[in-house]
Amino acid sequence: MDGIENSISPAQRRSFERLINFTDAVVAIAITLQLLPLVDIKAANGESMWKLISDNSSQILAFWFSFLILSVLWIKHNQVFNSMRAFDGTIFWLNSFWMALIVFLPWPTALYGSLNDGQLTEPNGIGLFYWWTLALISGIGGLVAIHAWNKPELLEPSVLLERSENSGLKKYRGASFVTAFLLFGLVAEFSPQLVPYLSIGIIPMDLLLRKSSGRKSRKNHLSNSL
Repeated sequence: MDGIENSISPAQRRSFERLINFTDAVVAIAITLQLLPLVDIKAANGESMWKLISDNSSQILAFWFSFLILSVLWIKHNQVFNSMRAFDGTIFWLNSFWMALIVFLPWPTALYGSLNDGQLTEPNGIGLFYWWTLALISGIGGLVAIHAWNKPELLEPSVLLERSENSGLKKYRGASFVTAFLLFGLVAEFSPQLVPYLSIGIIPMDLLLRKSSGRKSRKNHLSNSL
């Protein structure tokens, strides 16, 4: 373990910290860009606030849902990067592609949110485009995690010792999100009226898949302490 620790130079540490800061800045900008379509919404003379919200409900819901999804994807990305202490070329390019898709997402979000109630119930490819963009973002994030776990020299020593904690439902979280987004895209194309109801399941699914074999981990920790 000491050999692995000494293989990371201070320059590599600083470079990794700058990559983290840059990635966080890109995500913050992308989340801010999600709001831009709402800035153009203005009330007509004498129009009530409730009428304004009702007429633009698709845009507003698309913003809040994308904000929620981006937050969840960032948390997962943050967990992966917190387990690392350096990066290689593969991590750099995968992360760059992930950031590019994050910045690209406001466009599919704006397209999806611009659909009126009648268009939301018709197959037009926009829902498929939106959900499969999310699937690609989630999939690239999963590839970053897989590559990092296959490169012990990139991980913190403490993470290597606690690797068994990644068992349980938690290890299926990344693949589950990709599968869900791909499914939502297909449903949006063939039965778009079902998408709002299915998408609600993202939140309980995320909470369920956060569970790991904590009991086993605590047991091992107690055994090592004795």
